[in-house]
Amino acid sequence: MKQKDGLPDATELTSKFEFNPKDGIDNPALSLAEDSEPEGALQPRFCFLKKEEGESFGFWLHRELGNSGHLVRQVKPGSLAHRRGLRESDRILEVNGVHVDDMEHFQVVWKIKSSGKQVLLTVLDGNAYSLAKALGRNLAQLLPAYNRPRLCCLAKSQNGFGFSVSAPEGVKGVFRVSVVRNGPAETAGVPDGSWLLELNGMSVKNWTQARLNKKLKQSPSPMGLLVSDAESEEFYRQRNIPITAALADSAWLPFEVRKLQMTRGPDGYGFLLKEETRSSGKRGQFMREVDAGLPADKAGMRDGDRLLGVNGESVEELGHHGVVFKIRADSEQVTLLVIDAEGSKFFDLVGVSPLIFYDDQVAPSGLHATHNSSCPSLGQENSTPRPLDVDLQRNARPPGGGPWDFSKEEQSQPF
Repeated sequence: MKQKDGLPDATELTSKFEFNPKDGIDNPALSLAEDSEPEGALQPRFCFLKKEEGESFGFWLHRELGNSGHLVRQVKPGSLAHRRGLRESDRILEVNGVHVDDMEHFQVVWKIKSSGKQVLLTVLDGNAYSLAKALGRNLAQLLPAYNRPRLCCLAKSQNGFGFSVSAPEGVKGVFRVSVVRNGPAETAGVPDGSWLLELNGMSVKNWTQARLNKKLKQSPSPMGLLVSDAESEEFYRQRNIPITAALADSAWLPFEVRKLQMTRGPDGYGFLLKEETRSSGKRGQFMREVDAGLPADKAGMRDGDRLLGVNGESVEELGHHGVVFKIRADSEQVTLLVIDAEGSKFFDLVGVSPLIFYDDQVAPSGLHATHNSSCPSLGQENSTPRPLDVDLQRNARPPGGGPWDFSKEEQSQPF
């Protein structure tokens, strides 16, 4: 690996040092290197990647034997990643503001993949990362202190949403939120004095006060607000990082992605999978007619749940038959990621996938990373075959072309 100019190689430092107890040095690596550490050598960088339709980010993510951290490899020259400053051997410390250095490899892969078409990566140069490790530095402490924006869901009461906004006269897009004590906004986690960034998934950056007031009056309930404190807004702005709901802290939201693990019974799983139009206008896969006492019901499935993932992979962009094919991949068991109907409507309203905020501590099948493994989907588009093979498509299509029934279907490869 090529050594960065002026940056000591950590391996060379530790191998040449011979400890003498008479010297009284408690931390030899620190004492030897602290004077030679270049100013700013351990400074993380921020890479905001936003790809267009059909474009890839242009890099691979590796976890390699003998190398700690999540390594960036094979950055394609001229690619989006290369243009935004991502470099070979960089280590990823954060994904969308979430610290990931201590996470399992599959979790980091999931976070990047579930981010969709844009992702914010906080990275550290490979040599700097090795030096920090040799010096025993806490990598989390190298990261600048800032708060992620907060995504909140406000349910309207008889007195309104419980907040007001003010703006400097004649200035567009700068709105300060004043929260009514014990009102819906405070209950939803909106901090008093925060700055409004998005209303129901729409940026207010260029809005006038009159336009904002009109949109607030027309807003449905629940309402989605993206807010930030002034210091953190300045932090993002100085680094030219657009603040969107994808970067948000979702801890205050009343919705969560649920993981349903099911083993097929004699009568199937016990639910109907139906393709319907979502509130966003896009098509989605919804669970209907959940049979009491069968595996789906026992796993916690609810009528109206929207299907988000199958066996650790997102299916939000797949059509009905593609989703059926993935569920049929194992005839005996399946793991589904779902969100309830109200959660589906809210995330459609604010324009982000619920999967962005989902964390799983157990690696799904197919995502167990081995040494020297990589995630090709970061360098190329998902390779799931579409359209399906003719035979598979015919087997997967239920009689009459209607929704697929997972309770009592009698095909040659039943669930």
